Amino acid sequence: MLEPEFDLFFPDLAQRRIEYNARASVPDFDACVQEYADLSARARALCPGLFDLSYGPAKAEKIDLFPVPGSRQPGPVFVFIHGGYWRSQSKTDAALMARTFTDAGIAVAVLEYTLLPIATLAEVVREMRSAIAWLFRNGAAYGIDPHRIHLGGSSAGAHLVGMLLADGWQDEFSVPADVVAGAVGLSGLYDIRPICDIEANDWLRLVPEQAERLSPLFHIPDQAPPLVLSVGGLETEGFKRQTAAYAAAWKAKGHDLTMVPAPARNHFNLLVDLSIADAALTRAVFEMIESRK
Repeated sequence: MLEPEFDLFFPDLAQRRIEYNARASVPDFDACVQEYADLSARARALCPGLFDLSYGPAKAEKIDLFPVPGSRQPGPVFVFIHGGYWRSQSKTDAALMARTFTDAGIAVAVLEYTLLPIATLAEVVREMRSAIAWLFRNGAAYGIDPHRIHLGGSSAGAHLVGMLLADGWQDEFSVPADVVAGAVGLSGLYDIRPICDIEANDWLRLVPEQAERLSPLFHIPDQAPPLVLSVGGLETEGFKRQTAAYAAAWKAKGHDLTMVPAPARNHFNLLVDLSIADAALTRAVFEMIESRK
């Protein structure tokens, strides 16, 4: 029997629906989303940016890039992937960390992807891998060191980060095995099998065997960069267990892991910490990036 902290399925479907319903876990979801939008609008107004750079042929395959000043180039880049259960939100409202990171000499790239169910989840994973390959090949033109590409994502975005950490795709996209220099996962979904028979599967449209192939928990790489994980103390047990299970699998391989406690944060405002230079989460991310010179 699994230890309780690693039981991601819970005793019955009724409880599982509650545990994986992030929106219902906060009393002010609309206010949380508005905070993202307001902080991102402020960052976009204050930071010079290049918007809607195409990394692929689909309409949604776009990057917003916030370079650092020329005197600090070439430098690292923090590539952020938004959440929204793979079916909502956009890069426009996900640039809230741009000013904080560029002030620290770290470029920011915010990725867009085709939302479900227009695309399949496998297609979205392919899009994200294509985006990283595009940055590796083209980032130097924007002052980015292609060997210092760091990833970050929240919720569904953290799932996609996990799939970018996996082995086996890099040769297909003509990038080195260590193309990812470091990663950050916030409130992630690392085993998506438990949501294959609740409402989220209305847009995922996966059977458990497909879900396993698309779950980062089953694709821990043999060689890995440092990883920072965090989950809010006010989140549901489902998201806490997802992070605990992924952290345990990461450590079991002997990989570098930093856990950042966030006892007073929920599923949505945890991300806001990345807009605050002296937040514990931001400091941990800066330390990770600095360590990979």
